[in-house]
Parts: sequence; C-alpha cells; structure tokens
Amino acid sequence: MTFAVDALGWMGVATLLYAYWLVSTQKATGESRTYQGMNLLGAMLVLVNSSYYGAYPSVGVNAAWIAIGFYALATHLPRLRGRNGTSNRTTVDGTTVARG
Repeated sequence: MTFAVDALGWMGVATLLYAYWLVSTQKATGESRTYQGMNLLGAMLVLVNSSYYGAYPSVGVNAAWIAIGFYALATHLPRLRGRNGTSNRTTVDGTTVARG
C-alpha cells in the first residue's frame, strides 16, 4: 500500500509541476481547462498521499487548491466549452482581443 500511495503522490507532484511549466512557458493559460484540470488532478493525488501520512497542513492546502480549481472550472467552463485548452484571447499587434 505504501508504494502505491508514494507513487500517487509523486505523480501528483509531477502533474502540478508540469502544469506550472505549461503556464510559465506560455504553452497554456491559467484559465485553460488543461491547466485547471492538471491542477485538480495533481492536488487530488498529493492530497491522497498527504492524508495517508498524516501531513495535515499539506492536506489543507491541497483541499483549498482543489476547491479553487473546481471554482475556476465552474465559472469559466461555459466560456471555455469547445476550446482545446488555449485562451479565448489572442494578441494582434500587441493588442489583446477576445475571440468569439
């Protein structure tokens, strides 16, 4: 059981770091379903690991992370529906414009 919980924790950490890398390198935006979904998945996996080991501060921060992720998806999902995880805005000659 310990190996499985450790593996889930490391997969969660890798997922969170990859999501952060995507946003930092502008491969995804903070409002994209890709980024928010990866944050949710990563936080859930780390929460399982933290709960198993009794690391309650980590459980708390990951529970908040999950709540924020669900809120972001719920409030932005109608606007993002049908998109492939990219922003609904684009830059044209330095001016940011919304895409229909």
